[in-house]
Amino acid sequence: MGDRIFDFNSSTIVNPEAEGGNEAGTAASHAFKVVISDSKELSPETPIMILTEGEEKLPRHAVGVFINPLRGNSFAYTGGTVEANVSGLDKDGRDLNHPVLTIDKRFVELEKWLGENHVSVRLTGESREEGYCVYKIRAVNPSGSGIQSERDRFLQMVIERLSESDAPEDGDMDEEPAESGQQDLRDLNSMLNYLACARHTLPKNMQVWADRSVNLIKSSTITPEERRHAERALQMVLNIHWKGEYFASIDPVRARQILDEELYGLERVKQRIMETIIQINRTHTLPAYGLLLAGPAGIGKSQLAYAVARILRLPWTSLDMSAIHDSEALTGSPRVYANAKAGRIMEAFTQSGSSNIVFIINELDKADKNSINGNPADALLTLLDNIGYTDNYIECRIPTNGVYPVATANDKSRISDPLMSRFAVIDIPDYTPDEKKIIFKKFSLPRVLKRMGMEASECVVEDRAIDVILEKYRDQTGCRDLEQAAEHLAANALYQIETAGVKDVTFDAHTVRRLIF
Repeated sequence: MGDRIFDFNSSTIVNPEAEGGNEAGTAASHAFKVVISDSKELSPETPIMILTEGEEKLPRHAVGVFINPLRGNSFAYTGGTVEANVSGLDKDGRDLNHPVLTIDKRFVELEKWLGENHVSVRLTGESREEGYCVYKIRAVNPSGSGIQSERDRFLQMVIERLSESDAPEDGDMDEEPAESGQQDLRDLNSMLNYLACARHTLPKNMQVWADRSVNLIKSSTITPEERRHAERALQMVLNIHWKGEYFASIDPVRARQILDEELYGLERVKQRIMETIIQINRTHTLPAYGLLLAGPAGIGKSQLAYAVARILRLPWTSLDMSAIHDSEALTGSPRVYANAKAGRIMEAFTQSGSSNIVFIINELDKADKNSINGNPADALLTLLDNIGYTDNYIECRIPTNGVYPVATANDKSRISDPLMSRFAVIDIPDYTPDEKKIIFKKFSLPRVLKRMGMEASECVVEDRAIDVILEKYRDQTGCRDLEQAAEHLAANALYQIETAGVKDVTFDAHTVRRLIF
């Protein structure tokens, strides 16, 4: 194509060879521009590309192939029948090509890949004054009819990730495209396809790491075991949707509603959570500090953590620190071991499929500080600093600027000062007896009845009976015992209804005392 010149005034890239025409008369004889766009929605107004139409307008759904970019960036419309070796001319010698006028910079490598691999496609677009605006591309069978399902799934994944990404910086598209192959990310060929189409969606350092990994995999000097580990690491990284640092605003009214749905009371705690995360509405970045919810067992710390994930509209993953006894479990094991694997932090990214997650760290105070293989709690420091951490298995720095940590602890005095300094600490008090009574009536019992498929009228617990339950568990913190008591009573009521033929059961103080004491 020749050297590309970046025009800072028009924010486009222009092919200088195209301006003067092409004496050979090939499909390359047209001007094209690469437009920088940050739109996350594809539409006729913000298309993937715009094609030249000429006298004959393209239909809303146009089936054809892209001509190999070495011959020119054009779409060959075949009217419904696709041939893999299409020349761009029909049987009468008429030109079927519709040259690319402009293309979103994010999709340049994808268009090149489609052309080089003769992928049969169905474009969806709209004829407008500026040309045929393409906003959807589907992979179809070579006959032109029917979706080629496996390849189309791969194509839609790539298009979705590209549309949500930022435009690559200058120089990002100068690399040679990778080899082509299958249509998913479970084998090497599909991973090479993805790197060819959407390499810039990876963080900068991971683009270099991916190239190094591919070279290692292709090397003839490594063992099959080393190759297996390298492929596994590359697969994990490419299957993660590496998103940007922009986070959408939250709706304060809906956020408060979510908190109220999860737990009753705790007004000061909910207010503090809202104050901590509401700053996202101005900065559109995550708060500098995560949340540490500290308080006695059973008061709903984990429920509040899950509520935060719902408010932020992010996937979440949880880690139980009481089950982690050495730092390697978090940071992965080196590939020199046959059974080496990535750490729990990297696995969390893989399981969620996204780099932007809420990382719920349960029982932070129970991390084993005396482990001979390092304190696992200290291994969390780089994660919490949002500067990235290195997984020993992946052998690459993993960006963590899209991770929002929410930790829970029963005894915050057992947490080290360096860890504490990474959190906004929220102390959660135990509920009062009056609050526990309301929680039993309005939350615990209704939730149990719904889970068991019972109507509220089938199991009625009198107020004095609830007082008996509270008396039984007056020395216990939280509300777990209340839900267990509700489960006991509901199960007893259901048993009587199913065996004795009664329609409903009412529990008074005497009956409850007999059942639970």
